[in-house]
Amino acid sequence: MNKKEQPIIVGLDIGTTKVVAIAGRKNEFGKLEILGFGKADSAGVSHGVVLNIEQCIRSIEQAIDKCIQSNPNLEINEVYVGIAGQHIKSLQTRGDRVRSITDDEITKEDIDLLIKDQYKTYIPAGDQIIDIIPQDFMIDNTPNVLDPIGMSGVKIGANFHIVTGDRNAIRNIKRCVDKSNLKAVDLVLQPLASAAAVMNNEDLEAGVAIVDIGGGTTDMAVFYDGLLQHTAVIPYAGTNITNDIRQGLGVLRAQAEAMKVQFGMALADEANTNAYITIPGLRGLPPKEISVKNLAHIIQARTQEILDYVMYHLKQINLDKRLHGGIILTGGGSQLAHIIQLTEYVTGLGARIGHPNEHLAGGHSDLLKHPMYATCIGLILRGYSDFETGKLTFLGTNKEMHAVKETPAKDVFIKVEMPKEVRVEQPVAEQQPAAAETPEQQYEKQERNNKRSDMIKKVFGQIKNGFMSFFEEPEDQKM
Repeated sequence: MNKKEQPIIVGLDIGTTKVVAIAGRKNEFGKLEILGFGKADSAGVSHGVVLNIEQCIRSIEQAIDKCIQSNPNLEINEVYVGIAGQHIKSLQTRGDRVRSITDDEITKEDIDLLIKDQYKTYIPAGDQIIDIIPQDFMIDNTPNVLDPIGMSGVKIGANFHIVTGDRNAIRNIKRCVDKSNLKAVDLVLQPLASAAAVMNNEDLEAGVAIVDIGGGTTDMAVFYDGLLQHTAVIPYAGTNITNDIRQGLGVLRAQAEAMKVQFGMALADEANTNAYITIPGLRGLPPKEISVKNLAHIIQARTQEILDYVMYHLKQINLDKRLHGGIILTGGGSQLAHIIQLTEYVTGLGARIGHPNEHLAGGHSDLLKHPMYATCIGLILRGYSDFETGKLTFLGTNKEMHAVKETPAKDVFIKVEMPKEVRVEQPVAEQQPAAAETPEQQYEKQERNNKRSDMIKKVFGQIKNGFMSFFEEPEDQKM
């Protein structure tokens, strides 16, 4: 499929500290060309939960406006929105069903009935089942069946991963998007979006835990045997580290954030005992000297607490020693110095930083490859997963299902201009005619493209129902 036939998808990441809007389109090699970028400070959101509708709307509008300013030919109407928050929880359960007609093959309807039964699972008051993900099936006495359709059997059983959340909290996010004059094509679980952006097929096969340390929450997705085994949202992240610094050292919030970014490290043993940071005094008071060692102790304590929660979740599903792919850290909090060493020390697993650059076309600013944008890049990949599986209709068929309406002149935008304060100050090389490729090279590129698409479909394909069903179906329809 050539470039002109590909839709433009917009991801909208509404976080506690920032709101990011990124518009992208796949090129002929299956890589994303970024056609628009906008970022604004987030207001009215705490730990992923909207607390002030009007402030959140203003932040969304600012991010969208900046995205359009970076490429005036964009007309943004529809977006894929990331969702997290401390109200998102998950649990494991087991379900069985005896078939009434045992001579026929097991069909998709049998599986759907088994899944439907799980909506009767007890969950705490005020929570709502978001999704039910079958992990492995048992047909009579045959365990570990991945796809039972077409088999014969009397009794079907399965282990399920159930994701729950606060219905009103999710409605508030959609309300903010609607009042920003945008249409949410779907709301996507942020841990899955981050996973799609930083994983590859080898990670999916080996088994990995994606740990996205954001501003307000740490999002977690665990994959083993190619299946999503667990999701979690830990209500501690970068904002908590900043607050700890502010309270522990008696400085302003802005000073605490600046110290964390410029001098912070996750291992106190690596800090220089004789190094100090000078903070200007307030209203004529003398300057204050802050020990870099003390700063590192504060950061390590909170970061280690977050990693302890990661280990708690891994032990809950008995995968604390079986993830051969280790832990992939992403999100803005993953940029703390020495966080890989601390992660390996606390968890006993290998660790690395996950960047979304594998899915990005060449020639883009290094800023876009920063782990803090992994969720937003993953949202675009989710849009393409829907498009390639037929869930998202192409513009020529159904304009209402397009994230961004096409414009005749859009093909001139190969590289988006970044805002001045974050632009990489390097001259952009002129595009040179590409050398003719051999059939072998073309085949290899197509294979890499197919593998990337297959991995993304595996990540998102396990989520059977979109969050939008909250707003389109009666509550009792699934009972």
